[in-house]
Amino acid sequence: MGAHAAPARPRRPLARGRTEERHTLRWALPASLGFLYGLYAAFIKRGDGPTTWGQVWFGLVCAIVFGALCYLLGRTQKALPRELRGMAYGALTGIGIGFLYSLTGGSVLSGTVLGLIVGAAMFCAAFYVFYTRE
Repeated sequence: MGAHAAPARPRRPLARGRTEERHTLRWALPASLGFLYGLYAAFIKRGDGPTTWGQVWFGLVCAIVFGALCYLLGRTQKALPRELRGMAYGALTGIGIGFLYSLTGGSVLSGTVLGLIVGAAMFCAAFYVFYTRE
């Protein structure tokens, strides 16, 4: 004799005018990415010398800017069509990687080329994911 599945638990109705629930991942993921990005940017800026307050502030500013951009992209991604969403993820990734590469002392041209390559790869991956899930 087959067993029946348990009935779905009734969900609480959402507050009036509110279409989605709050999720911790909405702010935790951009905060974590921003923290890691800022830490790595400060580490690259430091080089071989001791840590200074200028490098700490530089890393903090990089973390705040990158985290805010990740948060804004996460909040507005549902309003974008999948092509623009993939381009936005590709642009954010490419600009971020190109900036980090420019901190190492590489030329502007090599940082731009690396950013374009990584951004194009991220666009392809993000577009594929969005296309197959819609």
